[in-house]
Amino acid sequence: MTHSILAAERLSLGFEGRTVVEELSLQFEQGSVTTIIGPNGCGKSTLLKGLSRLLKPTAGRVLLEGRDVLSFSQRELARRVAVLPQTPQAPSGLTVTELVTRGRHPRQKWYQQFSAGDEAAVAAALAATDITDLADMALDDLSGGQRQRAWISLALAQESDILLLDEPTTYLDLAHQVEVLELVRRLNRELGRTVVMVLHDISLAARYSDRIVALRGGRVEAQGEPVDVVTPELLWSVFGLRAQVVPEPSEGRPHVIPLGAGADDASRLGAA
Repeated sequence: MTHSILAAERLSLGFEGRTVVEELSLQFEQGSVTTIIGPNGCGKSTLLKGLSRLLKPTAGRVLLEGRDVLSFSQRELARRVAVLPQTPQAPSGLTVTELVTRGRHPRQKWYQQFSAGDEAAVAAALAATDITDLADMALDDLSGGQRQRAWISLALAQESDILLLDEPTTYLDLAHQVEVLELVRRLNRELGRTVVMVLHDISLAARYSDRIVALRGGRVEAQGEPVDVVTPELLWSVFGLRAQVVPEPSEGRPHVIPLGAGADDASRLGAA
């Protein structure tokens, strides 16, 4: 039986005097993959920052296992929640192993040296993302997909229960997008990680998520299983997009077909 591991209660977030997320309430189930979708500027990344305490609420609160995240120490929170920002940065020349090793910092005391346990955790993170053979390579020399795997390895090395991923497929071609999302789903299924991520591609979100949350104007427009959320009506109301939604062949999950400017209605693409 699943239960809520992370929750937002009447959460409001903003910056520079502007409210971006307003009185938003959500629950994220343990062991699930939840994807947040919505148009640019609707508050997706802002919400992720609020969930990870990178942005302090102007109202409401975020609960981790029923406890306000503001009550956690930074080190304690990092042991529970790992965050991969939209455009992570690392010093030039850093190797994959050096990057992933940084994920062990929240687990170490100031008086401890890098231990055998830390070394094992780094090795396990590299193996989980299938980049053990890239361990000694510089990040700068990796492909986009390989680099994203390295950053996800960093998050895994923290051994956190929750992964918050802000557009992990940004700047990747389609093959690498699928590669990264297959990895995310495998980490969820095999390691039990709870995943909350932001994606722009709605069809990929529907394919790789247990639940989808659609935001519009900083509020929840819809939430639920992909088949219940990704509908032509929702796409129109949230994105202003006229589209047909069909089941994809492998699992029957919703797949979005945008309608061109010359299309009068969905029946031109064979809709019932």
